[in-house]
Amino acid sequence: MVAKSPKRAVETADHLATLSKLAVTAYGDMERELKATINDLKAQVRLFETAIDNISQGVCFFDANERMILCNCRYAEIYRIALDRLQPGITLADIVELRLAAGTSPMTGDAYLAFARSVNSNKNSTTWTTELKDGRTIQVMHRPMPDGGWIATHEDITELAASRVMVNERVSLQALIDWIPDYLWVKDTESRFLVANKALAADHGRHEASEMIGLNDFDLHAPELARQFRACEQDLVRSGQPMLDKEEFIVDASGNGKWLSSTKVPLKNDQNEIVGLVGIAHDITQRKLADDLRSGQAQILEMIAMRAPLEDVLERLVRLIESQLTGISSSVLLLDADGIHLRHGAAPSLAKEYTDAIDGIRIGPNVGSCGTAAFRREPVIVTDIMSDPLWEDYRELVRPYGYRSCWSTPILSHTGSVLGAFAMYSKAVREPSKVEIELFDFSVRIAGIAIERKLAEDRIHFMANHDTLTGLPNRALLGDRLSQAILYAKRYGRWVSVVFVDADNFKLVNDTLGHDAGDVLLKTVASRMVNCVRSTDTVVRLGGDEFVIVLFDQTPDVEFITATVQKIRAAVAEPVHLGKHNLRTTASFGVANYPGDGATADTLLANADAAMYRAKELGRDNVQFYAPELNSKNQEKFLLQEELRNALARGEFVLLYQPQVDLRSGRVFAVEALIRWQHPTLGLISPMKFIPMAEESGLIVPIGDWVLHEACRQNKAWQDAGLPPMMVCVNVSARQFKEPNLISRVVNALKDSGLEAQYLELEVTESLIMQDVDMAVAMMNELQGLGVRISIDDFGTGYSSLSALKTFPVARLKIDKSFINDLATDKNDQAVASAVISLGQKLHLRVIAEGVETDDQVEFLRRNNCDEMQGYHFSKPISAENIAELIDKVRGSG
Repeated sequence: MVAKSPKRAVETADHLATLSKLAVTAYGDMERELKATINDLKAQVRLFETAIDNISQGVCFFDANERMILCNCRYAEIYRIALDRLQPGITLADIVELRLAAGTSPMTGDAYLAFARSVNSNKNSTTWTTELKDGRTIQVMHRPMPDGGWIATHEDITELAASRVMVNERVSLQALIDWIPDYLWVKDTESRFLVANKALAADHGRHEASEMIGLNDFDLHAPELARQFRACEQDLVRSGQPMLDKEEFIVDASGNGKWLSSTKVPLKNDQNEIVGLVGIAHDITQRKLADDLRSGQAQILEMIAMRAPLEDVLERLVRLIESQLTGISSSVLLLDADGIHLRHGAAPSLAKEYTDAIDGIRIGPNVGSCGTAAFRREPVIVTDIMSDPLWEDYRELVRPYGYRSCWSTPILSHTGSVLGAFAMYSKAVREPSKVEIELFDFSVRIAGIAIERKLAEDRIHFMANHDTLTGLPNRALLGDRLSQAILYAKRYGRWVSVVFVDADNFKLVNDTLGHDAGDVLLKTVASRMVNCVRSTDTVVRLGGDEFVIVLFDQTPDVEFITATVQKIRAAVAEPVHLGKHNLRTTASFGVANYPGDGATADTLLANADAAMYRAKELGRDNVQFYAPELNSKNQEKFLLQEELRNALARGEFVLLYQPQVDLRSGRVFAVEALIRWQHPTLGLISPMKFIPMAEESGLIVPIGDWVLHEACRQNKAWQDAGLPPMMVCVNVSARQFKEPNLISRVVNALKDSGLEAQYLELEVTESLIMQDVDMAVAMMNELQGLGVRISIDDFGTGYSSLSALKTFPVARLKIDKSFINDLATDKNDQAVASAVISLGQKLHLRVIAEGVETDDQVEFLRRNNCDEMQGYHFSKPISAENIAELIDKVRGSG
């Protein structure tokens, strides 16, 4: 062994000391670095923990041995476990026990551990939702780790779930209300939409209901309408009073008008404060249209009844039809008196320039729609005016106004003659719809009634003063003209000559050549007499072959008057060409002059008539002036009237009775008394043959009085025999009604028979309708005061005074049998009959249909709520004895 030198030993020691110092220094550095690293790690952990704790979800980390590595505060809060109990290393089983104790486990411990382990065995991320026993909903998102551990987040989604339920409910509610065809909405207190359904949105031009939210009525409607809605809703919000079933009119986004039945109620919160309103509205447009149509029908019939001007009736009809349709303009053209031109009737919506241009258009085979329809007497449907050949000559006339289709149908009378044409115009190229065709038929029928009524009134007015065949003034006008002539002559010292003219052997012409030849002869004679006198003179036809000429303002000179009459006589005697015959007719003339032959019209006429008969006695074809000894009456008329008067005295009249039946019960509640003349040689004579003579002679009054007494007596006899009480209906003529003692006659008939007034009904005839209304109303009121009922017969024929419905105190009206005959097949008759039934019942009148003969007619009447019927379907007119048997039979079968 070699010993170390001291020097080397020292060096070694120094080296070791140096190394020691270096090691100490290095260790200090490492210790400081380690502490710094640990501090940094601790800071990072604190940051990590802070970050984890600030997460809104609960977070937990577990290792492969189900020991918790870390959890945040939110995890402890969710499961209501103290944070210091959740130290790292605690097992999942321990945590489950803590949750069971806190009541935040959704299931038992074993079940939860089994569920958790099954989830962790899955290598994929899993999310599930669980309901805690305290009612909260927790969503868990589980993600496995490669080392067998896992990380999971836990989120309390209770409020979110509730929100989603609310959203789902809202979506479901919206889907539900969108199925509702009516409008449905919710508004706030400022009338802004909060909820709306699809129907409301669509009709206001919105694709989705959500587009309505936040809008108000000013965004949807015209300002005036919006203000009305706003005021109504603000009133509701202030008062808290609901608005129920109010009818409101709106215009939707497409420009169509709609009627709504709206209900709006206040919307209240839990504090019972009004926070808005809920509304629902039902479209009642079709119902309103139907109501308006029925009401319009009744109004038009009432206008016809009240004799409103034809132009007013037609305009009201056209406006009614246009109110039922969209985009339609209608017109009525009337056939001119010449029978070949159409004149303007009513067209309130057509351009005036156009209606003026077609006023007076001639009917023909290619004259647009209306002229062609009137010519063909059938409907003409033109779908395109611009291409249809019927409009070739009128296309440029209509082009400026944009009308593209025109459908027209002729207006026909009840006899089938053309009265005019009804047309509908559209600015679209199309055919009429089914509804439009139905309204077409109704319009044409009502227009026909109105036009016929006006023509009938004109005819009645003319016929009241003129002769139908010749157009000459008649007896009614004669009295006025003659009275005026007498007054003038009296004032100025002049004469008036009355010339009675009777054609000789006129009956022979009728019998040999026929009535048509006789009519031509009468018209020719009339025309010749008119041409022989001045315009101030009057030629009157009394009837048959009798004429009267009033020569006005005559010079007091018999020779001058004779010359005038001889001139007339010569003109009448000129040959008349009748077919193959040249006939020379003569006449007998009787003349009476004022003042010498009479001071009154009646006296002059009677004396001129007597002079004329003297001319006939002297061989005809001559002129005779009145002489007092000629003052005798027409023997033939006297004998005929005497025979009729004797018929009453000899008891030759009998009554038949036709039952009237209640359509609902089938009960016979009344009978109509019908007179017949049992002539000793001619047999049973219809009243159509003897009633006119009775009217003219005045015998209708005693005959009517007999009918009244006999009908009352028979009705009381039925009652006494045990038959159920019923009414007996008696016709009253115009002549009877004018009798001042009619009331006393009715009272006497009731008193003599012992019949109560309630079982008597008086039927007013057509002739009465034309009399003085004030007098008629006064008389009817008196009769009603007795307890007697009044009815109007033959209603709707065009000659009856329909205004009686408004002014007369009547209880019943009869639908004329002309509307019943074709009731089963004619839609026009059906429309009118149903409208008349509706109108009558609207005025609280019982409605009876006469002339009912078939089951189909009965079925229609029942279906349209008609009250009563009369006709051969139930029974023809029968004797009093047969009535009793019939009533007993009906009663027995019931």
